[in-house]
Amino acid sequence: MRAVVYERYGLPDQLRVEEVPVPSPGAKQVLIEVVATSVNLSDWESLTGSPAYARIGGLRTPSHRVLGSDIAGRVAAVGSDVTGFVVGDEVYGDNLGLMGGFAEYAVAPAAALARKPPELTFAEASALPQAAAIALQGTARSRPGLRVLINGAGGGAGSFAIQLASRSGAHVTGVDNAGKLDFMRELGADEVVDYRNQDFTRLEPYDLVLDLVAHRSVFAYRRALARGGRYLCVGGPVRALLRVVTVGAAIGVLTGRRLGVLVARQGPKHFEPVAERCVAGDLRVHIDRVFPLEEVPQALTHVGEGRALGKVVVTP
Repeated sequence: MRAVVYERYGLPDQLRVEEVPVPSPGAKQVLIEVVATSVNLSDWESLTGSPAYARIGGLRTPSHRVLGSDIAGRVAAVGSDVTGFVVGDEVYGDNLGLMGGFAEYAVAPAAALARKPPELTFAEASALPQAAAIALQGTARSRPGLRVLINGAGGGAGSFAIQLASRSGAHVTGVDNAGKLDFMRELGADEVVDYRNQDFTRLEPYDLVLDLVAHRSVFAYRRALARGGRYLCVGGPVRALLRVVTVGAAIGVLTGRRLGVLVARQGPKHFEPVAERCVAGDLRVHIDRVFPLEEVPQALTHVGEGRALGKVVVTP
């Protein structure tokens, strides 16, 4: 089978398409004929080896040769202990533990997968698992009357987070680069901010800040919160995360403004609710571009440089 492989941390130009053996599923695993795999920021981090937590399991060299976790496709074989799926089933899920989606076949734990709704295309289904789970958990506290700010709102998780917060009745401010302002408005943002021209931590206090590209000081984040407000970051430099966990926790006790890290839970029950709302027409999946397997380097660059409007998908 064809797969996009890499041997060391670095930039996309080192990725290459190779013929590799089709993997075999273990007892509790499923072999998937991949139809679509969406690109996440976690793929970019695993490629570059930065932040440092992206090297867990492989300090000097990557623990996986093939990236791509959000996969959708058809079951090609099942392990001996798998009872929930049969060959031919259309499935999708977040395979973050094993990766392997930028290939014609991938192995994934059966527990990580759900049946693909027939109303969604494979590309749409692949766009959901990781981004939808982050957005759903990150906006769980939003409700009518709350002022919610989403930093990095024009990307994959952000595009779902805007819609979820807006549908909850909250007043939503989306922050991203100038090229995404109109896109964020279309998704339902009441206000939009170009981070290159305005510092969102100095605009007004918010009740909830979901930060998908954390890199600021905890004191700036505290400034952005109203009393009783909550700041949640997803990823970012290790130093920034440690400061949020330590200094941010202390600030919260003293000021009534809580700062913390969102460790998003994985699995179908955390992304299927968003899929159901997409099927119902309440939410929509926005796919910016679709790349063939040979152009995975370009797809990763498009996401890694922050140019994607919503999700980017790769189709073998």
